[in-house]
Order: sequence, then C-alpha cells, then structure tokens
Amino acid sequence: MKKIIIYTDGGSRGNPGHSAIGVVFCNEKEQQVKSYGEYLGDNFTNNEAEYNAVIFALKKFKAVFGKNLAENSEIEVRSDSELMVKQLNGEYKILDEKIQPLFIAVWNLKLDFLKVKFKSIPREKNKEADRLANDALNFQKREQRLV
Repeated sequence: MKKIIIYTDGGSRGNPGHSAIGVVFCNEKEQQVKSYGEYLGDNFTNNEAEYNAVIFALKKFKAVFGKNLAENSEIEVRSDSELMVKQLNGEYKILDEKIQPLFIAVWNLKLDFLKVKFKSIPREKNKEADRLANDALNFQKREQRLV
C-alpha cells in the first residue's frame, strides 16, 4: 500500500468571481512528485473552487498514476478549507445547493481508492497549492488583456 499526500487549494477573486485551483502530489516522505494549477472560470465561489480542487486531484491521480495504483493507495487530502474538510468528514451539513453535487462527486471518486482521508491544515502549510492557484489566476488575467 502506498500513502500519497495531496495538498489542494481553490481560490476565487470575488465571491463568486474568477477562480482557480492548485494541487500538489507528495509521497509519504512529503516530497513533491507533481503539481498543477488550473483556471476554473469566472463565476465560482471560493467553496466551489475548493471542492473543484479535490475533484481535480482525485481524477488527475487516476489519470496520471493509473487505476491500479489508486485502488492500492491511501490518500490524505490536505486543505486549508476547514468548512470543506468538515463537510467531507461528515461533521458539517451541506446547506449550499451548489456544493451538494460537488460533495457527491468527491464521494463517488473516493470509491476508486483504497482509502481517502481529509485533513484540515493551516494556510501556512498549504503555500505551494495556494501559489499554484494564484499563478493560474494571474496567468488568466494576463491572457485576457492580450486578447
């Protein structure tokens, strides 16, 4: 069994507004293996972006590393979104109707892995995922000005 740590972050400038995600895959020794930043669009809330980061991470893990490794891996998703982590761990109810389908998407993706845990971490321990999300937002703004 492999243990993989995935740092995720989603951000929105405006709420809703321009949003992006950052995802960092690390091995059990917390050495970075792969990282991604991706622009989501211009009408997402911060919470929607946070959930989309987790969805992206679980899908990307399967796409890059394969279904077999996913089925034999223990995943620990670390996020600075305490609300999302508590919702995914069943500690908080999901009242926002826009979040409910995102929660279900994460729940269904979990079935492809041996085990998935969600852990809340302080922002200062999530700097790389945050940087990737901000870089994606900044790059998109530059692209829009060039057009």
